[in-house]
Amino acid sequence: LSLTSFSSPTSCIYLHCDRSRRMRPTSATVAVSAASLGLATAFVGAPPAARTACDRRTWSPTLTYEPSISAKAITGRTRTRRFSLAASVPPAQQSSPASSDECDVLVLGSGPAARAISTLLASSTSNGSGGFDVLVADANFDRRWVPNYGVWQDEWESVREVYASFGQPLGDACIDRLWSVTDCFFGGSFDIPVDYRMRLDRPYCRVDRDSLRRTLSPESEVDVLNEGEGAARYRVVRANHISKATAVNVYSPAGSLSHDESGSTVMLQAKDGETIQVRAKVVVDCTGHESKIVLKDDRVKSNPPGFQIAYGVLAKLDESSIPDTNFAGPYSKEAMTLFDYRTDHFPDGSNELYKAETAPTFNYVMPLDSNRVFFEETSLVARPAVSFEECKERCMTRLEHLGITVSEIEEEEFCYIPMGGPLPAKDQRVVGYGGGSAGGYPPPGDHL
Repeated sequence: LSLTSFSSPTSCIYLHCDRSRRMRPTSATVAVSAASLGLATAFVGAPPAARTACDRRTWSPTLTYEPSISAKAITGRTRTRRFSLAASVPPAQQSSPASSDECDVLVLGSGPAARAISTLLASSTSNGSGGFDVLVADANFDRRWVPNYGVWQDEWESVREVYASFGQPLGDACIDRLWSVTDCFFGGSFDIPVDYRMRLDRPYCRVDRDSLRRTLSPESEVDVLNEGEGAARYRVVRANHISKATAVNVYSPAGSLSHDESGSTVMLQAKDGETIQVRAKVVVDCTGHESKIVLKDDRVKSNPPGFQIAYGVLAKLDESSIPDTNFAGPYSKEAMTLFDYRTDHFPDGSNELYKAETAPTFNYVMPLDSNRVFFEETSLVARPAVSFEECKERCMTRLEHLGITVSEIEEEEFCYIPMGGPLPAKDQRVVGYGGGSAGGYPPPGDHL
Protein backbone atom coordinates (compact mmCIF):
# COMPACT_ATOMS: atom_id res chain seq x y z
CA LEU A 1 0.00 0.00 0.00
CA SER A 2 1.26 3.43 -0.94
CA LEU A 3 0.02 6.39 1.12
CA THR A 4 0.02 9.86 -0.42
CA SER A 5 -1.32 13.22 0.71
CA PHE A 6 -4.67 14.35 -0.61
CA SER A 7 -6.14 17.80 -0.01
CA SER A 8 -9.66 17.25 -1.33
CA PRO A 9 -12.48 16.78 1.21
CA THR A 10 -13.41 13.61 -0.67
CA SER A 11 -11.05 10.72 -0.06
CA CYS A 12 -10.67 8.00 -2.65
CA ILE A 13 -9.15 4.57 -2.83
CA TYR A 14 -8.11 3.01 -6.12
CA LEU A 15 -8.18 -0.77 -6.25
CA HIS A 16 -6.45 -2.70 -9.01
CA CYS A 17 -8.62 -5.74 -9.63
CA ASP A 18 -8.22 -8.80 -11.83
CA ARG A 19 -10.30 -9.17 -15.00
CA SER A 20 -12.83 -11.45 -13.30
CA ARG A 21 -14.03 -8.40 -11.30
CA ARG A 22 -14.14 -10.45 -8.11
CA MET A 23 -12.87 -7.31 -6.28
CA ARG A 24 -9.79 -9.02 -4.89
CA PRO A 25 -7.17 -6.24 -4.80
CA THR A 26 -3.66 -7.12 -5.86
CA SER A 27 -2.30 -3.66 -5.06
CA ALA A 28 -3.71 -0.35 -3.99
CA THR A 29 -2.81 3.30 -3.89
CA VAL A 30 -4.63 5.22 -1.20
CA ALA A 31 -5.22 8.94 -1.40
CA VAL A 32 -6.18 10.13 2.05
CA SER A 33 -7.76 13.19 3.55
CA ALA A 34 -5.82 13.03 6.82
CA ALA A 35 -8.15 15.47 8.51
CA SER A 36 -11.12 13.15 8.22
CA LEU A 37 -9.72 9.65 7.83
CA GLY A 38 -6.31 9.33 9.48
CA LEU A 39 -4.71 5.90 9.24
CA ALA A 40 -7.80 3.79 8.64
CA THR A 41 -7.91 4.12 4.85
CA ALA A 42 -4.60 2.31 4.48
CA PHE A 43 -6.16 -0.87 5.85
CA VAL A 44 -8.83 -1.31 3.20
CA GLY A 45 -7.89 -4.42 1.28
CA ALA A 46 -4.93 -5.02 3.58
CA PRO A 47 -3.96 -8.34 5.18
CA PRO A 48 -6.01 -9.52 8.19
CA ALA A 49 -3.35 -8.41 10.70
CA ALA A 50 -3.51 -4.87 9.37
CA ARG A 51 -7.30 -4.90 9.36
CA THR A 52 -7.26 -5.96 12.98
CA ALA A 53 -5.17 -2.89 13.82
CA CYS A 54 -7.73 -0.81 11.96
CA ASP A 55 -10.60 -2.41 13.88
CA ARG A 56 -8.97 -1.46 17.15
CA ARG A 57 -9.40 2.14 16.13
CA THR A 58 -13.17 1.53 15.81
CA TRP A 59 -13.35 2.44 12.13
CA SER A 60 -16.12 1.12 9.91
CA PRO A 61 -15.06 1.92 6.34
CA THR A 62 -17.58 1.37 3.53
CA LEU A 63 -16.90 1.10 -0.20
CA THR A 64 -19.14 2.55 -2.90
CA TYR A 65 -18.59 1.26 -6.44
CA GLU A 66 -18.54 3.80 -9.28
CA PRO A 67 -18.99 2.01 -12.64
CA SER A 68 -17.90 4.90 -14.86
CA ILE A 69 -14.17 5.04 -15.40
CA SER A 70 -11.74 6.51 -17.91
CA ALA A 71 -10.24 4.09 -20.42
CA LYS A 72 -6.84 5.56 -19.59
CA ALA A 73 -7.01 3.85 -16.24
CA ILE A 74 -6.99 0.40 -17.86
CA THR A 75 -3.53 -0.90 -18.67
CA GLY A 76 -2.52 -4.38 -19.69
CA ARG A 77 -4.35 -7.14 -17.77
CA THR A 78 -5.12 -4.91 -14.80
CA ARG A 79 -8.44 -3.10 -14.66
CA THR A 80 -8.85 -0.10 -12.35
CA ARG A 81 -12.10 0.76 -10.60
CA ARG A 82 -12.73 3.78 -8.39
CA PHE A 83 -14.28 3.54 -4.95
CA SER A 84 -15.01 6.30 -2.46
CA LEU A 85 -14.19 5.57 1.15
CA ALA A 86 -16.48 6.76 3.93
CA ALA A 87 -15.25 6.24 7.48
CA SER A 88 -17.66 6.37 10.39
CA VAL A 89 -16.36 8.83 12.98
CA PRO A 90 -17.55 8.63 16.59
CA PRO A 91 -20.37 11.12 17.26
CA ALA A 92 -18.24 13.17 19.67
CA GLN A 93 -15.81 13.94 16.84
CA GLN A 94 -18.49 14.83 14.31
CA SER A 95 -19.71 17.90 16.19
CA SER A 96 -18.54 21.25 14.87
CA PRO A 97 -16.01 23.20 16.98
CA ALA A 98 -17.40 26.13 18.95
CA SER A 99 -14.77 28.44 17.45
CA SER A 100 -11.77 28.45 15.16
CA ASP A 101 -8.45 30.29 14.89
CA GLU A 102 -5.42 30.54 12.62
CA CYS A 103 -1.77 31.26 13.38
CA ASP A 104 1.74 30.80 12.06
CA VAL A 105 2.92 28.76 15.04
CA LEU A 106 0.83 26.88 17.59
CA VAL A 107 2.74 26.20 20.82
CA LEU A 108 1.30 23.58 23.14
CA GLY A 109 2.06 24.13 26.84
CA SER A 110 3.04 27.22 28.82
CA GLY A 111 6.10 26.31 30.89
CA PRO A 112 9.49 28.04 30.53
CA ALA A 113 10.27 26.32 27.22
CA ALA A 114 6.88 27.20 25.73
CA ARG A 115 6.89 30.83 26.78
CA ALA A 116 10.54 31.26 25.81
CA ILE A 117 10.14 30.03 22.23
CA SER A 118 6.78 31.81 21.87
CA THR A 119 8.22 35.12 23.09
CA LEU A 120 11.13 34.96 20.65
CA LEU A 121 9.13 33.76 17.64
CA ALA A 122 6.56 36.51 18.14
CA SER A 123 9.31 39.15 18.38
CA SER A 124 11.36 40.77 15.65
CA THR A 125 15.14 40.64 15.55
CA SER A 126 17.33 43.63 14.71
CA ASN A 127 17.42 42.54 11.05
CA GLY A 128 13.62 42.45 10.85
CA SER A 129 13.11 38.69 10.86
CA GLY A 130 10.59 36.98 13.11
CA GLY A 131 7.40 38.62 14.23
CA PHE A 132 5.27 35.51 13.66
CA ASP A 133 1.68 35.13 14.79
CA VAL A 134 2.12 32.70 17.71
CA LEU A 135 -0.72 31.12 19.64
CA VAL A 136 0.01 29.44 23.01
CA ALA A 137 -2.49 26.77 24.05
CA ASP A 138 -2.72 25.61 27.67
CA ALA A 139 -5.81 25.20 29.82
CA ASN A 140 -3.56 25.83 32.86
CA PHE A 141 -1.86 28.94 31.51
CA ASP A 142 -2.43 30.80 34.81
CA ARG A 143 -0.83 28.13 37.01
CA ARG A 144 2.36 29.08 38.90
CA TRP A 145 5.62 27.46 37.93
CA VAL A 146 6.63 25.02 40.65
CA PRO A 147 10.34 24.24 40.17
CA ASN A 148 13.20 26.34 41.50
CA TYR A 149 15.59 27.41 38.73
CA GLY A 150 19.28 28.20 39.17
CA VAL A 151 21.88 29.32 36.64
CA TRP A 152 25.49 30.54 36.47
CA GLN A 153 25.53 34.33 36.27
CA ASP A 154 27.70 34.44 33.14
CA GLU A 155 25.32 32.04 31.33
CA TRP A 156 22.33 34.11 32.43
CA GLU A 157 23.92 37.25 30.98
CA SER A 158 24.39 35.43 27.67
CA VAL A 159 20.71 34.53 27.68
CA ARG A 160 19.79 38.16 28.38
CA GLU A 161 21.84 39.31 25.39
CA VAL A 162 19.92 36.96 23.08
CA TYR A 163 16.56 38.17 24.34
CA ALA A 164 17.62 41.81 24.09
CA SER A 165 18.49 41.26 20.41
CA PHE A 166 14.85 40.29 19.91
CA GLY A 167 13.61 43.41 21.70
CA GLN A 168 12.60 41.32 24.72
CA PRO A 169 14.87 42.32 27.61
CA LEU A 170 14.90 40.17 30.74
CA GLY A 171 14.83 42.62 33.65
CA ASP A 172 16.81 42.52 36.88
CA ALA A 173 13.70 41.31 38.72
CA CYS A 174 14.07 37.92 36.99
CA ILE A 175 16.90 37.14 39.44
CA ASP A 176 15.97 37.17 43.14
CA ARG A 177 19.27 36.03 44.66
CA LEU A 178 22.91 36.23 43.61
CA TRP A 179 25.77 34.44 45.35
CA SER A 180 29.27 35.67 44.49
CA VAL A 181 30.86 32.25 45.13
CA THR A 182 29.85 28.60 44.82
CA ASP A 183 30.85 25.83 47.23
CA CYS A 184 31.22 22.08 46.78
CA PHE A 185 31.83 19.25 49.26
CA PHE A 186 33.32 15.95 48.06
CA GLY A 187 34.93 14.83 51.34
CA GLY A 188 35.14 11.16 52.20
CA SER A 189 36.00 10.15 48.64
CA PHE A 190 39.46 9.86 47.03
CA ASP A 191 41.12 10.57 50.39
CA ILE A 192 39.58 14.04 50.58
CA PRO A 193 38.95 15.14 54.20
CA VAL A 194 35.27 15.13 55.11
CA ASP A 195 35.22 18.81 56.09
CA TYR A 196 37.14 20.03 53.04
CA ARG A 197 35.28 22.72 51.08
CA MET A 198 36.01 23.51 47.44
CA ARG A 199 35.14 27.11 46.64
CA LEU A 200 34.58 28.32 43.07
CA ASP A 201 34.89 32.03 42.30
CA ARG A 202 31.98 31.83 39.91
CA PRO A 203 28.72 33.64 40.80
CA TYR A 204 25.47 31.71 40.79
CA CYS A 205 21.89 33.01 40.50
CA ARG A 206 18.44 31.90 41.58
CA VAL A 207 15.77 32.76 39.03
CA ASP A 208 12.63 34.48 40.29
CA ARG A 209 10.24 32.06 38.62
CA ASP A 210 7.22 34.36 39.06
CA SER A 211 8.91 37.39 37.54
CA LEU A 212 10.33 35.34 34.65
CA ARG A 213 6.90 33.88 34.01
CA ARG A 214 5.37 37.36 33.86
CA THR A 215 8.22 38.62 31.66
CA LEU A 216 7.62 35.84 29.14
CA SER A 217 3.88 36.61 28.99
CA PRO A 218 1.67 39.18 27.23
CA GLU A 219 0.67 42.14 29.36
CA SER A 220 -3.02 41.31 29.00
CA GLU A 221 -2.54 37.85 30.52
CA VAL A 222 -0.65 38.62 33.77
CA ASP A 223 -0.50 41.18 36.56
CA VAL A 224 2.63 43.18 35.78
CA LEU A 225 4.68 44.06 38.87
CA ASN A 226 8.12 45.04 37.52
CA GLU A 227 9.58 46.88 34.55
CA GLY A 228 9.94 44.66 31.50
CA GLU A 229 7.21 42.21 32.46
CA GLY A 230 4.30 41.55 30.10
CA ALA A 231 6.24 42.43 26.95
CA ALA A 232 5.61 39.20 25.01
CA ARG A 233 3.52 39.49 21.84
CA TYR A 234 2.01 36.04 21.43
CA ARG A 235 -1.67 35.19 21.89
CA VAL A 236 -3.18 32.76 24.39
CA VAL A 237 -6.01 30.22 24.29
CA ARG A 238 -6.80 28.34 27.51
CA ALA A 239 -7.32 24.90 26.05
CA ASN A 240 -5.34 21.67 25.56
CA HIS A 241 -4.90 19.34 22.62
CA ILE A 242 -6.78 16.04 22.86
CA SER A 243 -4.56 13.90 20.64
CA LYS A 244 -2.35 10.89 21.13
CA ALA A 245 0.12 9.73 18.49
CA THR A 246 -0.45 6.11 17.44
CA ALA A 247 2.21 6.20 14.71
CA VAL A 248 4.35 8.88 13.09
CA ASN A 249 2.00 11.70 12.01
CA VAL A 250 -1.07 9.60 12.90
CA TYR A 251 -3.22 10.48 15.88
CA SER A 252 -6.20 9.37 17.88
CA PRO A 253 -9.05 10.36 18.10
CA ALA A 254 -9.39 10.57 14.34
CA GLY A 255 -9.47 14.14 13.11
CA SER A 256 -8.10 15.63 16.33
CA LEU A 257 -4.74 16.48 14.70
CA SER A 258 -3.96 16.27 11.02
CA HIS A 259 -1.31 17.55 8.62
CA ASP A 260 -1.28 18.52 4.98
CA GLU A 261 1.08 20.27 2.59
CA SER A 262 0.34 23.75 3.97
CA GLY A 263 0.14 23.13 7.70
CA SER A 264 -1.75 21.38 10.47
CA THR A 265 -5.23 21.38 11.95
CA VAL A 266 -5.49 20.83 15.70
CA MET A 267 -8.55 20.37 17.87
CA LEU A 268 -8.26 21.94 21.32
CA GLN A 269 -10.57 21.51 24.29
CA ALA A 270 -11.11 23.94 27.17
CA LYS A 271 -11.88 22.86 30.71
CA ASP A 272 -15.59 23.51 30.15
CA GLY A 273 -15.58 21.12 27.20
CA GLU A 274 -15.68 23.79 24.50
CA THR A 275 -13.70 22.79 21.40
CA ILE A 276 -11.56 25.13 19.32
CA GLN A 277 -10.16 24.28 15.90
CA VAL A 278 -6.78 25.85 15.17
CA ARG A 279 -5.07 25.99 11.83
CA ALA A 280 -1.27 26.46 12.07
CA LYS A 281 1.71 26.30 9.74
CA VAL A 282 3.86 24.73 12.47
CA VAL A 283 2.97 22.96 15.72
CA VAL A 284 5.49 22.99 18.59
CA ASP A 285 4.90 20.67 21.54
CA CYS A 286 6.25 21.95 24.88
CA THR A 287 4.11 19.79 27.15
CA GLY A 288 7.13 18.09 28.71
CA HIS A 289 8.90 14.76 28.84
CA GLU A 290 5.68 12.74 28.73
CA SER A 291 4.41 14.24 25.49
CA LYS A 292 1.52 12.36 23.93
CA ILE A 293 2.12 13.53 20.37
CA VAL A 294 5.92 13.54 19.98
CA LEU A 295 7.15 10.01 19.36
CA LYS A 296 10.68 8.87 20.08
CA ASP A 297 12.60 7.23 17.23
CA ASP A 298 12.59 3.52 18.07
CA ARG A 299 14.28 2.73 14.74
CA VAL A 300 17.63 3.94 16.10
CA LYS A 301 19.32 1.85 18.76
CA SER A 302 19.85 3.79 21.98
CA ASN A 303 20.16 3.20 25.68
CA PRO A 304 17.01 3.59 27.76
CA PRO A 305 16.80 6.91 29.60
CA GLY A 306 18.16 7.42 33.07
CA PHE A 307 16.31 9.65 35.49
CA GLN A 308 17.21 12.67 37.53
CA ILE A 309 15.10 12.61 40.70
CA ALA A 310 15.17 15.23 43.43
CA TYR A 311 13.28 16.15 46.58
CA GLY A 312 13.43 19.83 47.43
CA VAL A 313 12.22 21.71 50.50
CA LEU A 314 12.04 25.44 51.17
CA ALA A 315 12.44 25.56 54.93
CA LYS A 316 12.64 28.00 57.79
CA LEU A 317 15.36 27.04 60.24
CA ASP A 318 15.35 27.20 64.02
CA GLU A 319 18.48 29.20 64.73
CA SER A 320 17.79 29.95 68.39
CA SER A 321 20.78 27.89 69.56
CA ILE A 322 23.11 28.59 66.63
CA PRO A 323 26.21 30.65 67.59
CA ASP A 324 26.87 31.93 64.04
CA THR A 325 23.77 32.58 61.93
CA ASN A 326 25.96 33.32 58.92
CA PHE A 327 26.00 29.57 58.45
CA ALA A 328 23.33 26.89 58.13
CA GLY A 329 25.25 23.95 59.46
CA PRO A 330 28.44 23.82 57.35
CA TYR A 331 26.88 25.88 54.56
CA SER A 332 27.86 29.54 54.30
CA LYS A 333 24.89 31.77 53.58
CA GLU A 334 27.12 33.91 51.35
CA ALA A 335 27.65 30.97 48.98
CA MET A 336 25.45 28.71 46.95
CA THR A 337 26.34 25.06 47.59
CA LEU A 338 26.14 23.24 44.29
CA PHE A 339 27.22 19.79 45.52
CA ASP A 340 27.47 18.10 48.88
CA TYR A 341 28.18 14.47 48.01
CA ARG A 342 29.36 13.43 51.48
CA THR A 343 27.94 10.25 53.02
CA ASP A 344 29.26 10.53 56.60
CA HIS A 345 25.69 10.88 57.88
CA PHE A 346 25.22 7.12 57.33
CA PRO A 347 26.74 4.57 59.74
CA ASP A 348 29.64 2.50 58.43
CA GLY A 349 28.51 -0.87 57.07
CA SER A 350 24.84 0.14 57.07
CA ASN A 351 22.39 -0.64 54.30
CA GLU A 352 21.76 3.10 53.95
CA LEU A 353 25.43 3.71 53.21
CA TYR A 354 25.49 0.87 50.69
CA LYS A 355 22.50 2.36 48.83
CA ALA A 356 24.04 5.85 48.92
CA GLU A 357 27.28 4.56 47.42
CA THR A 358 25.46 2.47 44.81
CA ALA A 359 23.10 5.28 43.75
CA PRO A 360 24.67 8.53 45.02
CA THR A 361 22.73 11.69 45.79
CA PHE A 362 23.97 15.16 46.68
CA ASN A 363 22.57 18.10 48.60
CA TYR A 364 22.01 21.38 46.73
CA VAL A 365 21.68 24.41 49.03
CA MET A 366 20.35 27.91 48.30
CA PRO A 367 20.40 30.22 51.34
CA LEU A 368 17.78 32.89 50.67
CA ASP A 369 16.97 35.51 53.29
CA SER A 370 17.33 35.38 57.07
CA ASN A 371 16.61 31.78 58.14
CA ARG A 372 14.99 30.63 54.88
CA VAL A 373 16.98 28.02 52.94
CA PHE A 374 16.15 25.81 49.98
CA PHE A 375 17.62 22.30 50.23
CA GLU A 376 17.37 19.71 47.47
CA GLU A 377 18.60 16.12 47.65
CA THR A 378 19.30 15.11 44.06
CA SER A 379 20.08 11.91 42.21
CA LEU A 380 21.91 13.31 39.19
CA VAL A 381 21.05 10.29 37.01
CA ALA A 382 20.28 6.66 37.77
CA ARG A 383 18.88 3.56 36.12
CA PRO A 384 16.54 2.60 37.69
CA ALA A 385 15.48 5.89 39.23
CA VAL A 386 15.97 6.64 42.91
CA SER A 387 12.55 7.16 44.51
CA PHE A 388 11.26 10.48 45.83
CA GLU A 389 10.86 8.89 49.25
CA GLU A 390 14.50 7.78 49.26
CA CYS A 391 15.65 11.30 48.35
CA LYS A 392 13.46 12.81 51.08
CA GLU A 393 14.75 10.41 53.74
CA ARG A 394 18.37 11.08 52.76
CA CYS A 395 17.76 14.84 52.86
CA MET A 396 16.25 14.80 56.35
CA THR A 397 18.93 12.41 57.65
CA ARG A 398 21.67 14.68 56.28
CA LEU A 399 20.16 17.84 57.83
CA GLU A 400 19.78 16.17 61.22
CA HIS A 401 23.40 14.96 61.10
CA LEU A 402 24.59 18.49 60.28
CA GLY A 403 22.68 19.98 63.21
CA ILE A 404 20.19 21.83 60.98
CA THR A 405 16.73 22.06 62.59
CA VAL A 406 13.73 22.75 60.36
CA SER A 407 11.02 24.72 62.14
CA GLU A 408 8.67 25.18 59.18
CA ILE A 409 8.32 23.83 55.65
CA GLU A 410 7.04 26.45 53.20
CA GLU A 411 6.95 24.23 50.13
CA GLU A 412 8.16 20.92 48.77
CA GLU A 413 9.39 20.14 45.27
CA PHE A 414 9.46 16.78 43.51
CA CYS A 415 11.67 16.82 40.43
CA TYR A 416 11.55 14.16 37.70
CA ILE A 417 13.67 14.53 34.55
CA PRO A 418 14.36 11.71 32.06
CA MET A 419 17.96 11.88 30.88
CA GLY A 420 19.09 10.55 27.53
CA GLY A 421 17.16 7.88 25.65
CA PRO A 422 16.05 8.05 22.02
CA LEU A 423 15.57 11.36 20.26
CA PRO A 424 12.25 12.33 18.64
CA ALA A 425 11.54 10.74 15.26
CA LYS A 426 12.81 13.10 12.56
CA ASP A 427 9.98 12.48 10.12
CA GLN A 428 7.14 13.67 12.35
CA ARG A 429 5.50 17.01 11.74
CA VAL A 430 5.09 18.14 15.35
CA VAL A 431 8.27 19.73 16.71
CA GLY A 432 9.22 18.75 20.26
CA TYR A 433 10.87 21.47 22.34
CA GLY A 434 12.01 21.74 25.95
CA GLY A 435 11.66 18.51 27.89
CA GLY A 436 9.86 16.88 24.97
CA SER A 437 12.87 17.26 22.67
CA ALA A 438 15.13 14.93 24.70
CA GLY A 439 18.03 17.05 23.52
CA GLY A 440 20.71 18.98 25.39
CA TYR A 441 20.80 18.85 29.16
CA PRO A 442 17.38 19.91 30.47
CA PRO A 443 17.98 20.57 34.20
CA PRO A 444 19.87 23.91 33.94
CA GLY A 445 17.25 25.38 31.64
CA ASP A 446 18.87 24.97 28.22
CA HIS A 447 15.38 25.50 26.73
CA LEU A 448 15.60 29.20 27.66
